Amino acid sequence: MSGFEGDVAQLKISSIAEIAREIFRFELVDPDGNELPEFSAGAHVSVFVPNGEIRKYSLCNDPLERDRYVIAVKRETGGTGGSLSLTSEAKAGDLIQVSAPRNDFALAPNVSNFLFLAGGIGITPILSMMRHLKSSGTGRFKLYYLTRSPDLTAFREELLTPEFKGTVEIHHDHGDPDQMLDLWPILEKPQGRHLYCCGPRPLMEAVRDMSGHWSSAAVHFEDFGATKPAHKPEDHPFKITLARTNRTIEIPKDVSILDALRAEGVQVSSSCESGTCGSCRTRLISGDVEHRDLVLTEQEQSTNIMICVSRAREGDLVVDL
Repeated sequence: MSGFEGDVAQLKISSIAEIAREIFRFELVDPDGNELPEFSAGAHVSVFVPNGEIRKYSLCNDPLERDRYVIAVKRETGGTGGSLSLTSEAKAGDLIQVSAPRNDFALAPNVSNFLFLAGGIGITPILSMMRHLKSSGTGRFKLYYLTRSPDLTAFREELLTPEFKGTVEIHHDHGDPDQMLDLWPILEKPQGRHLYCCGPRPLMEAVRDMSGHWSSAAVHFEDFGATKPAHKPEDHPFKITLARTNRTIEIPKDVSILDALRAEGVQVSSSCESGTCGSCRTRLISGDVEHRDLVLTEQEQSTNIMICVSRAREGDLVVDL
């Protein structure tokens, strides 16, 4: 078994390959050839990239494989530098720190019919799910994969093989809004399926809006913060009171509640930090909230808040922390 100490280990980059324009596939292995900790479909790892930043990447290989972790990284030249550092500076043979797998986007148990909607690099966790369902024979699925063009489509050749015939539809809009896929015929009838969506936030918001008639327990989103909602010009500072300690903390207009609490030494569980995984769900005691997440149902919004993205609409907030 690979030696993970305190949830982190040094893994070796055994190979790097460009699988689509500006999208790179990394294979990570134990330097001594040991088995890696097991993971489940939809899991991710945190990678300490060369410039010192930490980035989360979905594992896209079959969970039955214990000899490697496979991730796909899109080079984001306009981002904060994490993906650019990894794709430009890391080389095959390098050692890199990687966390043990964690899953906030797991396949629901006792479900046998899945609908997958992926946009761009959002194919990565869903590809692992598809591989798992294929190898285990535990369920059926249909994938709709939305990208701009064939050269920007990760794993395109694999998805077009006979193995996935009849279960995969790839749609390219070529940057033309008039050529976007009409999602309503796909989402109109739940048919007992569970829906998993990963991709750009506009796609996930469209899916959320069109799946309001689905059971909330059957709709799942993931994006790891790559498309975290930007602060809005109308955002304003407010105060949040932690009811358990009666402590009040100022939330600046351009800082999330989660980041402001961390700065004050308040530890809160979190993962995606983009309002899609539900890890930072906090009980709301009072206050008018502008909900910006993709998790809470309308009924849940009166008593809960996702503190990574949501804010006070007016006045201040009181939460159960």
